[in-house]
Amino acid sequence: MTSIPQVPENIARTKVIVYKSRVEPSTLKQTAEEMKNELFVKRFSKPKPEDIHVVSVDKHYVPYVLVDAKYRIDYYTKKVYNIDVSKNVKEIKILGETFKPQMVPVPNAELEQFRSVISLEGQELFFYEDKAYFILDQSGNEISPDQVPIAPSEDNPKKLLKEFKKKTAAITVSNQEVIMMAKTKLIKRPSDVDTIDKEIFQVNEHAIIYNPIYIITFRNVNTKEEKTVRIDGVTADVIQ
Repeated sequence: MTSIPQVPENIARTKVIVYKSRVEPSTLKQTAEEMKNELFVKRFSKPKPEDIHVVSVDKHYVPYVLVDAKYRIDYYTKKVYNIDVSKNVKEIKILGETFKPQMVPVPNAELEQFRSVISLEGQELFFYEDKAYFILDQSGNEISPDQVPIAPSEDNPKKLLKEFKKKTAAITVSNQEVIMMAKTKLIKRPSDVDTIDKEIFQVNEHAIIYNPIYIITFRNVNTKEEKTVRIDGVTADVIQ
């Protein structure tokens, strides 16, 4: 595995964002009524609607990690410039330095031909940059940004998370692991680097987003069997 070089960095502070729930109780009730019978359908039987009861509706929070990062390097690469001069020239002085012409073959010439050149060594300044925007689920797996809804945030997220501590899923990746993931994606020095002028790795945004979900528990009063449905608290979509 290729090691990641140490570069200057600027890491934004981690923000904690808790989304406000946008699902009305009436919507939850309607969703529950629409789904309750289908949950307990067997191959040859279907329970009566009155036999399926809603046992509980619990609000939980599921975390996501958002990272917006950037890497840039300004660097010099070596370059040799061959300049044609007259065959009668014995030497050329440039900024006090003396250069003696050399005879080099003319490429692709039908007959063997030569030209008189002086070679100047210089450096060209280039830059390379790359950006990464990615989202991780609570297990540290990268997911599509489309899977995370957008919603207004709570005014006091830390207080709310403390209240829902037992109903908030934990993130299994550390901040250091998340930053290292961004570095692995971005920090790739070009192969023609001679000397580095400037180099920086930046994390412009690092946020932990807590999205509300509702877990509805149903019970078949005849069989005592229970099943649950998860509803996104922002979009009201059923979570598979």
